[in-house]
Amino acid sequence: MWFLYASLKPSSSPRSVLLLALIGASSYSWGEASFTGGLSLGFEYDTNVAVDEVDKSSNLSDIGRVFGAEIEAQFDVGEQVSGRAFYDYQATNYAEFDALNRQTHSAGASLSADLSKWKAGVSYFFTNSQLNNTNFLTYHRFSPSISGFTSKRWFFRSAYVYGDKSLEKRPGRDATAHGLETDAYYFWRGLRRYFNVGYAYRDENSRADRFSYSGHLIKLRAVQRFDTSVGRRSTLELGFRYEERDYDSITPSINNIRADDRLRIIAKFDYPLNELLSWQIYADYSDYKSNLPSADYEQIIIGTSLSLSF
Repeated sequence: MWFLYASLKPSSSPRSVLLLALIGASSYSWGEASFTGGLSLGFEYDTNVAVDEVDKSSNLSDIGRVFGAEIEAQFDVGEQVSGRAFYDYQATNYAEFDALNRQTHSAGASLSADLSKWKAGVSYFFTNSQLNNTNFLTYHRFSPSISGFTSKRWFFRSAYVYGDKSLEKRPGRDATAHGLETDAYYFWRGLRRYFNVGYAYRDENSRADRFSYSGHLIKLRAVQRFDTSVGRRSTLELGFRYEERDYDSITPSINNIRADDRLRIIAKFDYPLNELLSWQIYADYSDYKSNLPSADYEQIIIGTSLSLSF
């Protein structure tokens, strides 16, 4: 899997990423591994171009061109152990805000083992994000988990999460985090219709105390699939996320302890045009409330794209 190793390099150009995706994209089996991939291209309208990681919003709208490429390998390690490895590239290029053009390289791998009724797993995830081709954010995530069905319709997953992030030229925001998360899935009609409810706790310790916080997050998600004439199902997904953050120390600019409440509502619809091509539309509404003025804003993103799967 030399191309997977090569794709892990954060400095990969979009052209090389596209080439890697095409090399491994077609669904085929090689030994014990199978490979899938895809490409996507579209546009989105953003009512408030923002960089959430540094609490900055422009209060101005813009149109962005979005591009994505991904490749995934699934393989068996033994009779009861399976693995997954992936690489994903996402880019957004704005019409006006060139300095906020974003390119994100993500790669990860996971292993899972069947333990009779339950399944134990461990995963590693790496992200390198750039603004206008300049390194901005590096993030590592390590997570052991356990999951399984408790009945025909109920599935549960719980995990411990360790994260390590660093921001270029903003060392005070460099941080490590420890967290716990749990999700419950109710399969009303199998994968045709199901619901997901989840809770996560996160304790983030930053180099600068004013950025350290503990947070609670709840999420709800509903997925409905419909039969189509092309033999593939369309997918409608609705999601709700609410996060509460309590910071550990006084933020000097407001001479107070910062407190954030973050609400996001997401809607996505994916419609297959044929066996390989799909059309997506999506909307993302964010309402961030904070006593820190720069972190208090609203944002709406509406987009559409075409995706080619291999």
